[in-house]
Amino acid sequence: MAEKRIFISFAIEDESYRDLLKGQSLNTKSPFSYVDMSAKQAWDSKWKTNCRSRVKGCDGVIALISKHTRNADGAKWEMQCANEERVPMIGIHIHKDDKGQIPPQLAHKKVVNWTWDAIKNFIDSL
Repeated sequence: MAEKRIFISFAIEDESYRDLLKGQSLNTKSPFSYVDMSAKQAWDSKWKTNCRSRVKGCDGVIALISKHTRNADGAKWEMQCANEERVPMIGIHIHKDDKGQIPPQLAHKKVVNWTWDAIKNFIDSL
């Protein structure tokens, strides 16, 4: 089976958690793998066009949620874009005991704690 193309939406302050998630997928004991399609750097004025194209070309979106997310306009726009393009999305709390507010863009979406099983189940469902 081909790897799924996953867009990871995150607040820039949480970039290290995006990197950690990618690292977990490369672990030989990891139950999941995927192709990371998230934005690696800020884009120029065409950012939204480029981002929409990336999101639209993905099998799913993982939105990393923390206390920074509520002020992350870019991440919230990415989530809204996923909704508009009807790309399946899940919210993942990056801190089990210090959760941030769930943005309205994740209304009616599954939001879970960060576990290998939760991520695997989402990717397998795509």
